[in-house]
This record gives sequence, C-alpha cells and structure tokens, in this order.
Amino acid sequence: MGLFDKIKGEFIDIIEWLDPTNDVMVHRFERYENEIKNGAKLTVRESQVAVFINEGQLADVFKPGMYTLTTENLPLLSTLKGWKYGFNSPFKAEVYFLNTKNFTDLKWGTPNPIMLRDPEFGPIRIRAFGNYAMKIKDPTTFIKEIVGTDGSFTTDKITEQLKNIVVTRFTDAIGESKIPVLDMASNYDEISKFLENKIKPEFMEYGIDLTKFLISNISLPPNVEEALDKRSSMGIIGDLGKYTQFQAAESMTAAANNPSGTAGAGMGMGMGFAMANQMANAMNQQNQQSQNQQTPPPVPPTLQFFAVINGQQAGPYDMNSLKQLILQNQLTKETLVWRQGMANWDAAGKISELQSLFGAIPPPIPPKI
Repeated sequence: MGLFDKIKGEFIDIIEWLDPTNDVMVHRFERYENEIKNGAKLTVRESQVAVFINEGQLADVFKPGMYTLTTENLPLLSTLKGWKYGFNSPFKAEVYFLNTKNFTDLKWGTPNPIMLRDPEFGPIRIRAFGNYAMKIKDPTTFIKEIVGTDGSFTTDKITEQLKNIVVTRFTDAIGESKIPVLDMASNYDEISKFLENKIKPEFMEYGIDLTKFLISNISLPPNVEEALDKRSSMGIIGDLGKYTQFQAAESMTAAANNPSGTAGAGMGMGMGFAMANQMANAMNQQNQQSQNQQTPPPVPPTLQFFAVINGQQAGPYDMNSLKQLILQNQLTKETLVWRQGMANWDAAGKISELQSLFGAIPPPIPPKI
C-alpha cells in the first residue's frame, strides 16, 4: 500500500447505512479512528434520520436526502468545534442513523392473570394478549433518554419496558370499565382505542410514537372455560327429557341392528330395559307437568284505588266501596284517583275501570216546573 492509499484510508468520504434487519432502531456509523473528510457525502434514506454527536453533545440532525458536509449544513457542529471561518480539514464526529419506520407486530400480554369482580360470575381471573406498532418520533429525545452510547440498539432493548406500561394501563382500564367478561369481545375496538390514547403520552416521553394498539384475545382460566362450555352445551340441548328419549331410541336401534351372540343379546336386552325405564320416567315427568298445567291459575288481585276526598288522600277502596262513595256524592268523575301502575293522579271519569261505575248511577231528578 502506497502513502496515498494509506492517507486515503484514514478519511471517510461516504456516510450511509443499509439496514439488513427488521429490528434495529439505532445504528452508529463505524468510523473507528477514521476522520470524516471535508465535503464528504451523507446519504439519508427514507425512514432514516442521521444525528451527529460531538464529544457527547448532540449536534446536527439530517432528514432523508443527500448532503455534502460543509459548515453550511453543519451549523451546530461548527459552533461546538469553534469553526469561525469554516473548515478545510477532516474532522471527527459520531454519526447515528435512526430507523424511523413503523416497527409492527410487537407482542404484549399479561404475565399473570388479572383479578376482576364480574357482575355475572363474581370474582374472576382473566388474561389478555395483543400487539402494537411504534416508531421513533423525536430522535433527539430517543437518543438522550434511551439509546445513550449504544452503537446498535434493537427493539428488544425497549419493548420490555413498553410492555410493562401497556399491561399496567390495560389492567387499570379494564378494571374501571366494569364491562362483563362475556361482553368484552364486542368492545375490543373501543378498549383498544381508549388505551392507545392513554398510552401515547407515556411513549412520547421516550421519543416514541404509538401508532397502533390492538387486543387480540381476552381469555378465562381453562377450568372456567370448561364450565362455561358445559353451560353452553346445556343451552343448546334444550329439553333434557326429550334429549334423553332421543338418545334411548338411538341406542336401542343400534343394539337391535348389531346382535353379537347370546351375550350380545343379553346386553341388548339389558340396555333395552334400561332405556325403557328412562323413557318411562321421562313420560311420567311429562304427565306430571300436564297435570300441573290443568290447575287453574291464581285469582287475580282486586283493583284498589286511592282518592282525593275533601282535599285529603283516602283509601285504598275496592270497587264496591267506590260505588258507595259515588252514591253518596263523595266521588265524582272529576275526583282525582290513583292505583298501582299509574304514573300520576287522574280524574276518575277518565279511568276505564271506573267508567262502568258512573254509568250504573242514575242522574239526579230534574226539578219540578
């Protein structure tokens, strides 16, 4: 290697980064002892941001584009290095590339079941799982608060902290919502949107934007799910007596169509007697229900009304007592009455149950001429 090649190897004239992975958020451009050449080319691709740092101090930030590095586009670095009249020599600075694309399908889940008080099942435990997407929103804050001097910062170095925030806020929100467990599936969108808005400000404290938050599953413990499945099965079966008769008939038919010698015949007879006994019991239950249906229903309750008489509430009165009050001119069509089921007091003449009472009373005798 000649002297010219050696000197050339100490200078950097092209600064760029191609990301071969899907999880690197920050990459430090490796220059080792090399110096950046005056007029070097900086290439910042879409979904990237380049940040220059000088002796631990954050300097210039470059958005996507191609740049020729001079004092004009390195104003902060020029100030830090004290270049009052520009520079014509190589310089040293750390260059960090930040990946600003969306990092998707980041998983979250409750490490332990969440205790809830459900209005239908009482105290219960649930678990929840989902995913979210994020991207770097504020490169300066992200480097200061999270990255530091890490030369290769990947998503797994921050997702654990973010997951703890998500689980904590989810637990608080689901506990305060008071939504029954059986109704949670119909509220996934509403809960997800609420949590996304609630968590966004906390992510922004790290310079990260939460772009999507989704709940994929809220589940019960296995033993509770098994009991719930049994309860659902009973609802599908419906009438247990008819279902037993159907099962008995199917079993008898199968036994009759598949005799297997004397033992098989005896077994078939035994099964037949057992099934017949079940059918008899079912029929007895149906007869008992039929007899119960023939019993007359209870006598309906007697209508009773309260009335405003002489400016005071009086009663309650049954229909016979009201008729006597009408004969004594203490109750007229204009008298206010009320009974259970009415929203407000109303004139007696407007009540359908009382109109027949006024029709049965003859009008007063006209005076003699």
